[in-house]
Amino acid sequence: MPAHAAERAADLPAFDFSACPTADELPAGADPGTWRCEVMHATGQLRMGTVDELLTQPMKITFAEGRVDGEFRQVFGEMTAAPIRVGNTPLTLTPQYGGYADFLSDDTRRGEFDIKFAIGAAHGLPARPLPGCSVGSDEDAVHLVLKDTDPTRVISSDPLVVAFGAQDAEFAAPRTSGCGPLGRVLDRALGLPSAAESNAFDMDVTVGIRSYT
Repeated sequence: MPAHAAERAADLPAFDFSACPTADELPAGADPGTWRCEVMHATGQLRMGTVDELLTQPMKITFAEGRVDGEFRQVFGEMTAAPIRVGNTPLTLTPQYGGYADFLSDDTRRGEFDIKFAIGAAHGLPARPLPGCSVGSDEDAVHLVLKDTDPTRVISSDPLVVAFGAQDAEFAAPRTSGCGPLGRVLDRALGLPSAAESNAFDMDVTVGIRSYT
């Protein structure tokens, strides 16, 4: 392997494809030979209400995509993310899948998905996360519509890895939910609800791609 190629391969993140939907989980009529699994790593910056924090640990989203009878289809796999510390407070926000995703790009958007942020306390403090306490919920998720900020570029062909930049600077954030009597306190601390166009989620995205064959 040429030295520059070895250096480039060494710089690639480690993509875990274990959460890919299995071939048996693809839609009826799907030909696994034409489908692929994608693992997205997204870092960047979240500005929402009073929150203005960097995502230094990647948010990871795994899904499969392909076509059935000419129609584009997707199967969601998994989303994981590390807690984001909120300023100098003991609060953390952990991005979680909100129940909807559509990563088919077109001329108007890169893709869209629903997200919620589980509220917890920083590691090592006596406080514990409240089960079900979050910004957004499965019934009222934060809906992101991502638009390109940097075009797609191939950074490796073996394995296939691409990168791009994306942003939603127009989403609205609801009040907290499922937090009981702490809800009002948390809303004030986080500046929620926060109207559309008052927030932004900037992402630097790297995607590992693997064929089902």
